[in-house]
Amino acid sequence: MTKKDDNLIMLPTVDLCFKELMNNPKVRIGFIAALLDIPPEQIKETTLQPTELRREYGEQKLGILDVNVLLQDGTQIDMEIQVAPFRYWDARALFYLCGLFTGQLGKGEPYSKLKRCIHVSILDFIHFPEDAECCHRISLCDKTTGQRYTDLMELRILELKKLPVRTEGEKLLISWMRFFAAKTRKEMRMVAQTDEYIDEAFEELEKLSADKQKWMEYEARQKAIRDYNTQVQSYWEEGQRHLKLELIRKKLARGKSLEQIAEDLETDVESIRALAEEISGGTSSV
Repeated sequence: MTKKDDNLIMLPTVDLCFKELMNNPKVRIGFIAALLDIPPEQIKETTLQPTELRREYGEQKLGILDVNVLLQDGTQIDMEIQVAPFRYWDARALFYLCGLFTGQLGKGEPYSKLKRCIHVSILDFIHFPEDAECCHRISLCDKTTGQRYTDLMELRILELKKLPVRTEGEKLLISWMRFFAAKTRKEMRMVAQTDEYIDEAFEELEKLSADKQKWMEYEARQKAIRDYNTQVQSYWEEGQRHLKLELIRKKLARGKSLEQIAEDLETDVESIRALAEEISGGTSSV
């Protein structure tokens, strides 16, 4: 970065930046302690597990950067950040949690070797619109009694867009979420003043942002994410358009007027007329 850009700072919501932050042992311990709601001193050791740039399907160009941490007691925590809304996030998070859990055992090994596995989703969008809670802790339980079945598998979902108004003495996990959600150096510094581990994360972020090579990698990752999200949105919009054309085609075939179709689809007649002309002109690939 040049002096002109010295106010720029990496955003933790970019998965590459988040992964770099978690490379710092003190940052890692601080965040995990807040997540588990225990004093940092109780976490004697954390080990970063090797992870690959995994892809949702074979030809996907944009991989997913996650952080996998092994605690001293054998607990595994897999963490990842997602910025754009993801329709099947529930199934996806559960799929990777199950993979984490079953991946602990080799052929013939006893079930007694299985340790606790936690998948953490840090989401920069609203995933549960029906409630105002920003932190969700999800595990297997008996629907009749409400009793937890096991603590061996757990999902944590943190929604950054639902952070509450700042209050005195709020939980450290909320402070960490504020740090991850911050968009400016000033916001980050303010949160960093509340906790030594978050302050360590802020200092690490300053170093990363001042590193020319790291900044280039960060910008490249941002661009890849933007391009991917734009492509997905484009595919979705094209799919919606084709569905609408097919619907109009069927309604016209049943003898409905343009006015009736516009009323059915809650849109204006001119838009329907343009699409109908496209259908009659044979320009649609539907």
